[in-house]
Amino acid sequence: MNNTYIKHLFNGFFVFLLFQVTPLLAASAPITIEADHMSSLEQENNVLFTGNVDAAQADVRIRSDKMTVYYTAAAEGKKQEVKRLKCEGNVEITKGEWLGTGKTMNYLAKERKVILSGDAKAWQGTNLVTGETIIYYLDEGRSEVVGNRPSTTVDGEKKSSRVKATLIPQ
Repeated sequence: MNNTYIKHLFNGFFVFLLFQVTPLLAASAPITIEADHMSSLEQENNVLFTGNVDAAQADVRIRSDKMTVYYTAAAEGKKQEVKRLKCEGNVEITKGEWLGTGKTMNYLAKERKVILSGDAKAWQGTNLVTGETIIYYLDEGRSEVVGNRPSTTVDGEKKSSRVKATLIPQ
């Protein structure tokens, strides 16, 4: 075996351990990630997954073209932890009956908050809300939506951007 192969094998094992011991979206469930390619960028403390990325943990599933996992630097006596995720291209995230889509997604681990941007949409059952950005709080099961039109000033009063919702009575 050559050193390059061993390094890639080690990096893959490192990623496996990172995701087994670091809670990302749920407190204790294992995380699985599948992709066409993975690159470990140790000096930058991140791992890049590209091509048909499919990540799952408990009832949360994330799909995208590209996912970068940012983690804390190694320190003596401290385990490495995921700080955030950045997903790009055809992003889709589901949690239970909630489905969100967008061009990009940032997951902030400490706040347990998902930020979908770029033609963001969210469905809860048959109800739909759209805007430029959707912020979803995983632990609280609530979301905030920011409209997709720039704010304007009319008669000296600032008007906020618009959000569109379609609610279908049951």
